[in-house]
Amino acid sequence: MNDQRSILIGLGTCGISVGAEEVFSSLEKEIKGLNLSESIQIKRTGCHGFCQQEPIVVIEPEGILYTKVKPDNAVEIAQSLLPGGRILEHLLYRHPATDESISCYCDVPFYSKQKRAILNNCGRIDPEDIHDYLSTGGYGALRKVLYEMTPDQVIKEIEKSGLRGLGGAGFPTALKWATCKRSQSDEKYVICNADEGDPGAFQDRSVMEGTPHSVLEGMIIAGYTIGAKNGIIYVRAEYPLAIKRLKIAIEQAKKEGFLGRGILDSEFDFQIEIFQGAGAFVCGEETALIASIEGYRGIPRIKPPFPARNGLWGKPTLINNVKTYANIPLIINNGAEWFASRGTEKSKGTAVFSLTGKVANCGLIEVPMGITLREIIYDIGGGILGGKAFKAVQTGGPSGGCLPENLLDMPVDFDSLALAGSIMGSGGMVVMDEDTCMVDVARYFIDFTKRESCGQCIPCRLGTKQMFDILNNIATGKGRPEDINLLQELSESVRQGSLCGLGKTAPNPVLTTLRYFRNEYEAHIFEKRCPARVCSMNNPEK
Repeated sequence: MNDQRSILIGLGTCGISVGAEEVFSSLEKEIKGLNLSESIQIKRTGCHGFCQQEPIVVIEPEGILYTKVKPDNAVEIAQSLLPGGRILEHLLYRHPATDESISCYCDVPFYSKQKRAILNNCGRIDPEDIHDYLSTGGYGALRKVLYEMTPDQVIKEIEKSGLRGLGGAGFPTALKWATCKRSQSDEKYVICNADEGDPGAFQDRSVMEGTPHSVLEGMIIAGYTIGAKNGIIYVRAEYPLAIKRLKIAIEQAKKEGFLGRGILDSEFDFQIEIFQGAGAFVCGEETALIASIEGYRGIPRIKPPFPARNGLWGKPTLINNVKTYANIPLIINNGAEWFASRGTEKSKGTAVFSLTGKVANCGLIEVPMGITLREIIYDIGGGILGGKAFKAVQTGGPSGGCLPENLLDMPVDFDSLALAGSIMGSGGMVVMDEDTCMVDVARYFIDFTKRESCGQCIPCRLGTKQMFDILNNIATGKGRPEDINLLQELSESVRQGSLCGLGKTAPNPVLTTLRYFRNEYEAHIFEKRCPARVCSMNNPEK
């Protein structure tokens, strides 16, 4: 029996940015000074998810959660681990409504209301130690696939699970894999789309930082299934920590025989390399991503042919998101029925969101598909900051829609969000309060998509510019009565005339704010006032 205790310190980007490295060093020094190194293990982990409370320290096996820890707290934390030591009340998380301290993270509403699968190892294992991943059953799915399953059986299992792509479109994963497997070619590729460019989104980054081997394992299984020998992770260069840990994971996987020639003494060969993107939002679109890897400007192309038949270098190419690949080992290990038991009839499994904005508990969350917006924002998120009134929530990043209070009880899944005028997207979720101007929000996101447009399609290139100009005029007191209908018409033109998903979804923030918050547009135009007092009605630079 192993009686060793562990100190888990979240060293994702969020934790490091507020001093978690210094906390780790101080605790390491104190543990050594008290001769506790043999009985207590100090472990670097990825993000614990509760980013707003970082730096976070968790003591296992008790599950004690210390929040907003400072290096100066290292002495008392170390001493509390001595025989007879007590829990440090002043470092515990306090419930914002009752001010009651909660000692175990499993009782903190932020965690207790979630259903973690992809994120289960984030905050628990050392992302730079493959043996930590192996201790949780890591690479067991790969071994099972290589020695117990045919490629067709793998696809069948994924099909039964109901897994849909978690990069935005929600395309059935098994159908994409089957199409690529059937494509005849002397060479095929597996690509992981890690080009996460949505403002306020960080879920893919956190998965790569916290459990990089789960992504690699999913890609290797994909390679075996479709008949590919080469994989590429396309990750934006703005994610240096994710890139560092992916590189470490790749080298460790090679050393342990999970990558390279004759994987696990089988006849299957597979390699993975990292390609760093320059940060263009449009390169999240799969054909633009392929063009970028090939050395061209990231511009989408007409489909069909789809990448599964004609992709990188003209060869069949499978492209999935970070979270989609991370789900594959879970499905193989636990079974399709386990995965399908969570979620709704058409949206199975869980969804990972970056919960940000005017919400009490910001962070990284994983919830079953079909959970309501109210449960996410109020039960997990703790409600609106400062007790202010909720106004809207945007899902799906700059291409998503802004949903009002009367939709808070709507289930969060692919189809329900689409009916409401929004999208699941890659998992961004921004909460807005009563002090938010929805005209200003629409202007902000259209400005983003206008700047990120590749410029290939005239409706997208010129339409988003015209939409921004109209929104800017409305926000600065120069709006005209006909602008509302003009925005509606322009939005439909951009949506219908654009080639790729960027242009087709760029109007969503405008269309949903017109649909649900038309009164704010009318106040700006007819009354020359901003109800939220955000827009300076005579300042075009505001």
